[in-house]
Order: sequence, then C-alpha cells, then structure tokens
Amino acid sequence: MRFYHFILIGFLVQTLLACSTPVSDFGVYRQSDGTVGVHAPKGATDTEAHEAALLECKKLGKRAATIVTAHPTSNDRFPNTYIYNCIY
Repeated sequence: MRFYHFILIGFLVQTLLACSTPVSDFGVYRQSDGTVGVHAPKGATDTEAHEAALLECKKLGKRAATIVTAHPTSNDRFPNTYIYNCIY
C-alpha cells in the first residue's frame, strides 16, 4: 500500500511541475537604468514573470522585485513585456 502511495505522490509532483512555464523560456535582461525586463512567452502568467524577475534581482543582490510597467508587444513568441524594479 505504501508503494502505491509514493507512486501517486510522485505522479502529482511531476504533473504540477509540468504545468508551469520553465524559467528558461523567459527572456530576462538588465537595463541601463537598473531595472529588469522580462519577455514572457505565450501562456505565461504574471506570477511566473515576477518569479523570473525575482531570480534576476537576487543575482544582483536584491531581495524583491516590484512591477513598474507591463505592455503587450508585436512579437509572437513573447507577447508581453514586464519591467521590474529591484529593491532592498
């Protein structure tokens, strides 16, 4: 019985991980004014874009990212661009 319990848990974890957009699909870049830009792929949520920006901010030694602006683009692969300010 325990064996099936572990298989079920493993299957649920893999399913949840497969549902999110991989971080490598985001186009994350630093701008000259200190902000971080995120090009989000199709199907990505605002929360996933924020997580990508937060990872980049942590590389810069900052602990948080606040959104400055979000706007659509004409790019088919990255339909949304978000600009974040790294703080703390």
